[in-house]
Amino acid sequence: MPAEQIALAQETPADHWEVEALYDLTFAPGRTALSSYRLRDDVDPIATLCLTARDGDGILAGAIRNWPVSVGGDAAILLGPVAVHPTRQGEGIAALLMWRAIEMARDQGWDRVMLVGDAPYYGRFGFTRLTGVQMPPPTNPDRVLGISLTPGAWDAVTGEVTRACD
Repeated sequence: MPAEQIALAQETPADHWEVEALYDLTFAPGRTALSSYRLRDDVDPIATLCLTARDGDGILAGAIRNWPVSVGGDAAILLGPVAVHPTRQGEGIAALLMWRAIEMARDQGWDRVMLVGDAPYYGRFGFTRLTGVQMPPPTNPDRVLGISLTPGAWDAVTGEVTRACD
């Protein structure tokens, strides 16, 4: 089923455990030990930017979550995780989720989004390497990427990435 036949919706509390199971399936068992998860501890995701992708039968094909963080005192979104069920990979579902989340973040007045990922993949969405932005170790600095949702939003932003509530 092509991505055009996938319905996106805001994640609801009823979706939580199904989305968690998808993340467990698609990522390594130790995913919650990654430094990005320390930034999510005891912080609620941005509910309006957490999306599910379901096929015509209502089966979960993919999901994306977004979290508030602070970078040197400036607000930003930490995008991810984004996951697609292994049987649905290659259909454009991740791209559909990414584009929609970016569009919604811009529409909701956010200035900047960051993530930890592969530049060749995320570059197609407009993400570039963020110099001067430090994720908690042991994150590879070459994988710290960002996109400005308003012109120049990352230009003067530097420093450590911390939990939004710190």
